[in-house]
Formats: sequence, C-alpha cells, structure tokens
Amino acid sequence: MAEFHFKTPLTEADARKVSAGDCVYLDGVLFGVRDANLIRVFDQGVKPPVDWRGAALLHTAPNVKKIGPGKYEAICVGTTTSMRVDRFTEGLLRDYGVRAILGKGGMSQRTAELMQQYGACYLSVTGGAAAMETLQIQAIEAVYWEDLMPESIWQLRVRDFGPWTAGIDAKGRNLQMEIQAHAQQKEQEILQKMGIA
Repeated sequence: MAEFHFKTPLTEADARKVSAGDCVYLDGVLFGVRDANLIRVFDQGVKPPVDWRGAALLHTAPNVKKIGPGKYEAICVGTTTSMRVDRFTEGLLRDYGVRAILGKGGMSQRTAELMQQYGACYLSVTGGAAAMETLQIQAIEAVYWEDLMPESIWQLRVRDFGPWTAGIDAKGRNLQMEIQAHAQQKEQEILQKMGIA
C-alpha cells in the first residue's frame, strides 16, 4: 500500500498512479457537490459556474456560519453517501474532466469501469470523520448557487486533507465491492459449517 500527496488540480497521470487501498492526501482546492447542484447541472442542463477539469469533488453539504456577503466559515464539513449520486459520475468524468471523487460508502462497479476509462479515482473515508475533515479546511474560498443552500457548490481550500483510502482506482478495481464479495463468501462458508446453507 502506497501513500500519495497530490496538489489540485489533478492530472490523469496522478489518478492513474493510485491503486485501490492506497492512502491519499490532498492540498489545494476541492469543490463540494451534492444532489441538488448535480441535478441542476445534469438534469436541468445548467453548466457549472466553475472549471472542474482536474478537479477533486467532495460529496458534502456542509454546516457553515455566514460571516458576511458570500462569506462562510466551516463549522462541520463531512462526507455524504456517494452511491446516492453515483448516476452523475459518467458526466463528471466525460464532460467536465473530474479526476477524483471523495465520499463515503463506495460507488458502483459501473463507476469503476468509467474511472478506468477516463483516468480518475474514488477516495473514501469512514463515516464520522467530519471533525477531522473540518480541521483540514483552511478556508471556504467561494460559494456558487447559494439558492441551493446547503447544497451549493463549495470551493474549499485544504491542506493535508486526508488520509483518504483509494476505494476505486483507474485500473478498474473497486475495493468496497471486493470486500463485500469476500464477506459474502465468508458468510456462506460459516453457514455451511453450521449446516444452515
């Protein structure tokens, strides 16, 4: 298992270096996305107000405090379940050149195939890591589509953001799916030994 420290924006070469199970830290700018803003982009056909080429997107809807016009302070920035917005992955990679998606809970095998095709990776964190993530955010630099609050697009400046585990790599491996399949196999073995299966 390797450890990588990348600065955003990421390149395809960066994404292709990572293997499932590797540890990744990020410096630079991330964009927080979630259901409402992705629905606006893909279902309503509104182009995002920022350039996502080489971007790392964080599945989040942060708890923030408004400190001025268009200015916010992070109170708690955690991840949300990535599978819920899995259907947007192809467009993000193909149309907007996104190189990394950060979230929790894993993504589909179709997403793994797309990440292999386009050269991207999925970085996951365990649930409940919001306090750690929040401390690694240096600033909320900008907020786009405030009318969708808190599911606006958040431009976050981060330093040593991690550790993140590569859940899907650009080789097509899907760590969450592999672990799930292994667990199901072990379950069957245990049930057979007990004479239940």
